Amino acid sequence: MMIENQKRLRLAPEVTGESDFFDGLPDDLVVCILCKLSSTARSPSDFINVLSTCKRLNGLALHRLVLSKASPKSLAVKAKNWCETAHRFIKRCVDAGNVEATFILGMSRGNGASLMAKAAMNSHASALYSLAVIQFNGSGGSKNDKDLRAGVALCARAAYLGHIDALRELGHCLQDGYGVRQNIAEGRRFLVQANARELATVISSTSSSRSSCPWLTWHPNHRHAPGSGCPLLSDFGCNVPPPEAHPANKFLVEWFSLPGGGVPAQGLRLCSHSGCGRPETRRHEFRRCSVCGAVNYCSRACQALDWKLRHKLECSPMEQWPDEELVEIDGDGDRAMAEDGNGVIIVQS
Repeated sequence: MMIENQKRLRLAPEVTGESDFFDGLPDDLVVCILCKLSSTARSPSDFINVLSTCKRLNGLALHRLVLSKASPKSLAVKAKNWCETAHRFIKRCVDAGNVEATFILGMSRGNGASLMAKAAMNSHASALYSLAVIQFNGSGGSKNDKDLRAGVALCARAAYLGHIDALRELGHCLQDGYGVRQNIAEGRRFLVQANARELATVISSTSSSRSSCPWLTWHPNHRHAPGSGCPLLSDFGCNVPPPEAHPANKFLVEWFSLPGGGVPAQGLRLCSHSGCGRPETRRHEFRRCSVCGAVNYCSRACQALDWKLRHKLECSPMEQWPDEELVEIDGDGDRAMAEDGNGVIIVQS
């Protein structure tokens, strides 16, 4: 018994002086703990605060394995806090192989299509959908650079991975015969699937009981109020909260709303959906509402969601178009978007 006690004493870490139990932990174990922290961090501060704790944690927290596991929320730097240090940190995450960081940095750059393509090759659903939007609009080039079939193919891949906006976009493309052979029944099936996934996402993100979710209760005389959420199931008296935007889209929205942020060039517009933030790369790139002409959208998915969120209550026919925009009034003048009383998008040639 005495021999065993002596062995335990020799194996125990020194607790005198400046040493503690943390010094006795091997680096591999600390890196494993930091990987768990970075992958579950709910804000950049949850992870960045570790860097200022001590020199050892500062070095191990920047390990490639730790950076490769960083969650999207840990990379969600606010536009007002953007600086060279934040850029270098996200760039280190990209170099470590973090797919989310690759997509976020690609979205925040005007010429980030190559980074988005890199993320898409790793089956990143949001990157695939963003590239589809680029193909649909011919972003970065002229309207002749549009590749509708490529956009549909990218949308189909993102939809297969469960991307809700891609499901919605693909459904509208099938209904309209836009870049794919028209199939109204299949298009409606994709739209129903997008709504079902959106509802499932909201429910799964709600950890409280059903009694604390008033939008799950049926109200026969319910009428949707502006700004109170997304009336995904408004016909049934439910008011589902709007889906949370991706950190990359949040950054774009915040960036262009900053004083002096503006748009990339004069005459270019942003997507009117409040959760998107995508800017035009040429004049009249985005399609405009053919009824009021006051809003424009980068995609049918953004148009459908913004219609539910607010535009349904604001849209009213415009008596006369502004003279300076008579040439191309509907996004390169090819196809206009409207919506009927049942919430079905009508694409007019």
